[in-house]
Amino acid sequence: MDLLAHLEAYVATVDETNFSRAADRLGIAQPLLSRRIKTLEAHFGGLLFDRSRRQVATTELGMLLLPYARDVLDRAQRLDQVARSAQRSEARAVGVPADCAPAALAQVIRAGAERGTTLGVRELPPEEREARLADGTLAYALLRVPPEHAAHRVPLGLATAPPLDGRPLAGVRRGRPVHLEDLRPRRTGAASDARIVPLPILTLTEDDVPYARDRLARAAARSGLPEQLVRPGGPAATALAETLAGRAVLLCGEPFAQRQGADWAPLADASLHRGYDVRATPRQRSGDVPQWLSDVLAAAAGAGTAAQAVRRPEPANTTTRPAAHG
Repeated sequence: MDLLAHLEAYVATVDETNFSRAADRLGIAQPLLSRRIKTLEAHFGGLLFDRSRRQVATTELGMLLLPYARDVLDRAQRLDQVARSAQRSEARAVGVPADCAPAALAQVIRAGAERGTTLGVRELPPEEREARLADGTLAYALLRVPPEHAAHRVPLGLATAPPLDGRPLAGVRRGRPVHLEDLRPRRTGAASDARIVPLPILTLTEDDVPYARDRLARAAARSGLPEQLVRPGGPAATALAETLAGRAVLLCGEPFAQRQGADWAPLADASLHRGYDVRATPRQRSGDVPQWLSDVLAAAAGAGTAAQAVRRPEPANTTTRPAAHG
């Protein structure tokens, strides 16, 4: 027996003093309501209503049990409300890249709070975000995908130490789209055989995904760069120290470079940029990601930064570009 449903039929009939009106109030057929009342009477071992009169009258047993029945229904309703409130306020873990700005992540948390959703951000490497989303540890995550198939794109570029003598480091000019062939070894002068060895290109953990590694390696090979020139930078702090000391250049997004006081230039090859999709765990009751959440997470990852510069690069210098290709 569904005790709550049967008690609801009993209380509604007491309130309405009529079986038909009680059934309408509960949205059920009158025969069903009558069966529930009879089942409840059998359970309690006595009549709850006197049906011998024209108008339904509550018996002494019915009046005795009424306050207890109301109390049970009230407690059940409060229990349901508490459970629903707890579900709404439960923190939903969101996987994000480790190089997001704290202020941008605060915007994600605030956006959730404004919509009654408690979000907890978790900075994780790309492959761990994907694994934790699959097993339900994360409710949502920013997943790395090739930029041409991504809902959100983050321009990548090279960060360098600010120039000390006014000349750009490693041939990278701040704000100008950079081609990897510009970083090839070059001679110090027309009459000299000495070569300037290019600086290593360090990558962050966020770009340590198979397709991104392969694309960067192929692009470097096509540009004539030594294979060992492109390598993982290890911990972000170490890679930044090498970069700011002028011993390397760092592949990263513009917001990350700006926060560290480094110069930055976008890569002209958009296939090397980051691509992101915001996805929900399969365990979510709704597999759809709210648009507002997708927008704030994309902004936190840097989507759109410097996109204008990459889409509209400066006209190529026709006199120097052939020389760059040798």
